[in-house]
Amino acid sequence: MRGMLLFAAGLMVGAAVQVPLAQSSSSNVVMMNHVGINVPNIPEAITYYTQKMGYREAFRATNPQGQPTLVYLHISHNTFLELGQANAERPAGFTHYGIHVQNIKDAVSMYRQRGVTVSDVNKSAGTNALLANITDPYMGRIELAELTPDSLHRKALDAWKP
Repeated sequence: MRGMLLFAAGLMVGAAVQVPLAQSSSSNVVMMNHVGINVPNIPEAITYYTQKMGYREAFRATNPQGQPTLVYLHISHNTFLELGQANAERPAGFTHYGIHVQNIKDAVSMYRQRGVTVSDVNKSAGTNALLANITDPYMGRIELAELTPDSLHRKALDAWKP
């Protein structure tokens, strides 16, 4: 129940933030792309979200043993739920929300000019997206993602069929 409340809170915060960001033509923000949560058991969470909520698995990253470490579920064509494995360092619950940007380097530069703390850009080993993280004083983390043609995000978006 707590996880669902955190998820819903994340969606509401993301929606509230998306409109002002999207209205700024220089922001380079395309949309809010995903909400991330850590769950105690990824296979059980997949079953719940696919069977009970009707979401579809979009893609996953696995560890060398073949176990899922990160799973994206389509909520709608452009919106995902990101499931991560909870552990001692990563407690269960809301972790972040992700913003799809057109150009990650420009977005990082813009946010830094505005006085926001943003990490350097890196390529996700699991998804091939270009990522940077904003340190948000109210929520913790906002992920910026450029969805390159070889990213699993872009491939999932391109393969979407209603």
